[in-house]
Amino acid sequence: MENVRVNKMAMVIVGLLALYPLMVMGGPIRHKVGGNKGWNPNVNYTEWSSQEHFFVGDWLLFIFDKHYYNILEVNKTSYENCIDNGFMKNLTRGGRDVVELKEARTYYYISSGGYCFHQMKVAVHVEEHQAPITTSPPPTMNSASILPYVYTCTFIILANVFFINLVSIWM
Repeated sequence: MENVRVNKMAMVIVGLLALYPLMVMGGPIRHKVGGNKGWNPNVNYTEWSSQEHFFVGDWLLFIFDKHYYNILEVNKTSYENCIDNGFMKNLTRGGRDVVELKEARTYYYISSGGYCFHQMKVAVHVEEHQAPITTSPPPTMNSASILPYVYTCTFIILANVFFINLVSIWM
């Protein structure tokens, strides 16, 4: 019976250690293109993308009616002029399509059939993740700069309490 307790505790510890990098660094984020409005005409995607931060490894989720709209990856000139022939990739699959942002660069997407002229186009600037700073903290830290650390520490503490209680139930 003691051996079973040790094995369960070891599994919990390994699980927490595996999750630790995601808790501290944050994992990939799935961005729903257009927010609640989805991929539809007459949505200001420039405004939407300017309020998001995109990093390598993140995903774009396009939700749309596949009978009318599509997702074409194009170059900057085609994006600016709504040119839908000669596209780089057709990413349309079924109306709930995800696209992984694999490299740091600007991605350009449009919908063909004239819908690009109705604002169905989005440019997404993707950045590399910043390495954590290992030097001393800045001289002044306001509440906004320390808040992510507070959230991370709180999450780690709550996760540990949850798993300790779970383990005690097993024992």
